[in-house]
Amino acid sequence: MSLKQRYRETIQPKLLKDLSLSNIHEVPKVLKVTVNRGLGEAATNAKSLEASVNELAQITGQKVVITRAKKAIAAFKIRQGMPIGCAVTLRGDRMYAFLERFINLALPRIRDFRGVSPKSFDGRGNYTVGVREQIIFPEISFDKIDAIRGMDITIVTSARTDEEGRALLREMGMPFRSN
Repeated sequence: MSLKQRYRETIQPKLLKDLSLSNIHEVPKVLKVTVNRGLGEAATNAKSLEASVNELAQITGQKVVITRAKKAIAAFKIRQGMPIGCAVTLRGDRMYAFLERFINLALPRIRDFRGVSPKSFDGRGNYTVGVREQIIFPEISFDKIDAIRGMDITIVTSARTDEEGRALLREMGMPFRSN
């Protein structure tokens, strides 16, 4: 059963009851997932940007947007408009497919993994997790990468509080560690 199907059939009714909500439309849901990678070295090394774009496209199965510097910062040797990162925003079926692969395949492959921090919520029910290396994703071949780079994965939910967001992600299978 896919994550989307499981959300509709089991998670949604359970959250409706657990959070004591009156309307099915009040139940928190995942709106989008953003995968973002900042590349400071892209200012000097153009190949790193190209490699990152290809890796994120492989991991997410979607076209990658290159993020550019908003203003010049002399200390970092960055001029306005220079490419300094890349990002992908996933919605709909691709988002659910990515979340399922991330939770069930990628996270367990992290070395010494004890769960993700339950404190990484932003106060409005959105969750961000930083990944130190891209090789935890099964789509990435260790032989083909030029350097190990991390990325930030932000899960944007319709939850109004961190508790609602935490309940939603826990039901989806996010392995929070118990502190």
